[in-house]
Amino acid sequence: MTSHRTPGPGDPAGLAALRPRLPSPLRPVEDERFARHGVRLLLKRDDLIHPELPGNKWRKLAPNLRTAAEAGRRTLLTFGGAYSNHLRATAAAGRLLGFATVGVVRGDELAGRPLNPSLAQCAADGMRLLFVDRTAYRRRAEPSEVAALLAGADLAPDSVYVIPEGGSNALAVRGCTALGRELRGAAETVAIACGTGGTLAGLAAGLGTDGRALGFPVLRGGFLDAGIRDLQRAAFAGPAGEWRLEDRFHFGGFARVPTELDAFAADFEERHGLAVERLYVAKMLYGLTTLAAEGAFPPGTAVAAVITGSPEPADRT
Repeated sequence: MTSHRTPGPGDPAGLAALRPRLPSPLRPVEDERFARHGVRLLLKRDDLIHPELPGNKWRKLAPNLRTAAEAGRRTLLTFGGAYSNHLRATAAAGRLLGFATVGVVRGDELAGRPLNPSLAQCAADGMRLLFVDRTAYRRRAEPSEVAALLAGADLAPDSVYVIPEGGSNALAVRGCTALGRELRGAAETVAIACGTGGTLAGLAAGLGTDGRALGFPVLRGGFLDAGIRDLQRAAFAGPAGEWRLEDRFHFGGFARVPTELDAFAADFEERHGLAVERLYVAKMLYGLTTLAAEGAFPPGTAVAAVITGSPEPADRT
């Protein structure tokens, strides 16, 4: 795999050179916690799309990278928290494809501290990190705030392509419809962990009438419903597909991995030989297992769980 590849004609972001594995594999697993209720569990291994741009990160970033390259904008600026998978994926994309990257990180108190493993990987991949206070971060979608960030970082606006937090915009949502199309006819319910909701918005649209999308928010607050509807209006001019959210399994909020959740993930790993990412995937799998025990899925149902990423080394400590 070649880093800093110059995009060629017809492949404006050089993505084909990265050899994504598409469609991602769909694999049945035997799990008695589901089988005893007559439910078949399938794992959609989106984590295998690409080692550094896995799962929904590939699906959401790819159309934005193409658009940035076509516009001649060779700097990507985006937003995230201290443990953001999106920041890490954007930094990796920059290194692999020759984009400069700037990450606006929530929390100016982090500026004077040692970088955690996630942010350290961003920096190692060449991402410039800008730490902003939480009040300014809440205004990140306002044009005046973006302009102030660009000016403060001495960045020319016409050279920068801005990607929202989590990579969720209309382009990303349309990119995620491919995930739904790949799963049509395979399962009645398709489950996915949700941060900003962009993947769920596209997944539901891609499934169409062939299945229901079930989202497991990893942040508390119950705010995703309106955000997903807004994303679908932006991408499709209205609602698309059937989806709902299950808000019970955030375990206190993002980056919260209590002992109970960690033990569940370790047990799932032992049962199925799958390394379970803790911040997103474990919460979704825990929620599905609980719902199966509660009888939420009729006997004969197939449930597909989308595995959106693999653990970082820090997840295992």
